[in-house]
Amino acid sequence: MEQNFGQIIRQARKDKGLSQRELAERLGLDFTYLSKLENNRADYAPKEEVIRVLAQNLELNEEELLFLAGRIPQQDEEFLKENYKTMPTLFRRLRENPEFAQRVIQEAIKGENK
Repeated sequence: MEQNFGQIIRQARKDKGLSQRELAERLGLDFTYLSKLENNRADYAPKEEVIRVLAQNLELNEEELLFLAGRIPQQDEEFLKENYKTMPTLFRRLRENPEFAQRVIQEAIKGENK
């Protein structure tokens, strides 16, 4: 079973031996807000800056945390706005054709490793 945003940050915090209060203080957050994030009870997804500082302090992948929190990184937002009309077609094709999806994923991973 894959972990969600809150479970990942809770586990990483515990692995670092930090209490919610300690981590919240480091980040300049209220510990009750951190508790809500860890329990997936926040009324809205945290801001990108909060997610990035969480990831940095907990040594987690920033982009993965952004995705799990339901946030689109600012650098990707413009691209998505420019291409919003073609996105449903792309997602449908990925869903309907696993081989195509796998090729796209492999190419994306190759691009990340360059």
